[in-house]
Amino acid sequence: MIVWKDENLTLFRSVLYETISSVLVTEDCVIVVDPCWLPHEVEEIKQYVKEVIGSRPLYLLFTHSDYDHIIGYRAFPEAKVIASHAFDTKSLNDKEDIIEQIKEFDDEYYVSRNYEIDYPKVDHPIKGEEVSFSIGNTKLTFFQAPGHNDDGMLTVIEPMGIIIAGDYFSDIEFPYIYFSSYEYEKTVLKLDYILEHYPINLLVTGHGTPTRDFAEMKKRQHDSLDYIHKMREFVVEENKESIDQIIEGCKFPRNMKKFHKNNQLLFKSESK
Repeated sequence: MIVWKDENLTLFRSVLYETISSVLVTEDCVIVVDPCWLPHEVEEIKQYVKEVIGSRPLYLLFTHSDYDHIIGYRAFPEAKVIASHAFDTKSLNDKEDIIEQIKEFDDEYYVSRNYEIDYPKVDHPIKGEEVSFSIGNTKLTFFQAPGHNDDGMLTVIEPMGIIIAGDYFSDIEFPYIYFSSYEYEKTVLKLDYILEHYPINLLVTGHGTPTRDFAEMKKRQHDSLDYIHKMREFVVEENKESIDQIIEGCKFPRNMKKFHKNNQLLFKSESK
């Protein structure tokens, strides 16, 4: 699963949706981000953590509450959980719906897990913008990131200069927007402030490939904004041909057309 490894960071990529799980090792702690998907993949991440943790405390950082990103939660029962305040305060019905999605997935593919399925209990809920949380010399700074869903969070990790972006800035996915295109746009624009005020060396997205290249980070931002602006225009015009052309040449088109269609419905509802 390992697709990236340096002194502090190891990235594990699932065979499903090219989903990225991160393990950050510092002198102060070990932080696991969004452990997922399949049981043997979660187990590989868990075994790696056992090898590197030593006497350091373990934290789980969840970028957002989509079921694929929280599916490995209970495999790390000793960990303290960091997530957004919105993640923590979702309604009981919403939390149960997310758990049901995991169970539906496991039932559909006859998947058995050796840990309980549960919604994460948050030890450190993050409320507010550009809020920092330090573990020794490891500093995490958080930016609220609604848009994709309603409880996302961007995290800058210093002194390594890493931004953990969740389901933003992917090189393989156009924006998947479940909550609000306007909030999504605001979140994507936060990259300008982050790059200006923090020495970012690496962007890690929730699906696809990380990048150290500043120009590539800006390109991904531009591509996301371009998609949103074109969708708004073409949906209002009811220009189906142009809407379809926006994702021409995308990878995995049979599946991505479904997400694109769902986006159309959201943009249509926002245009009323």
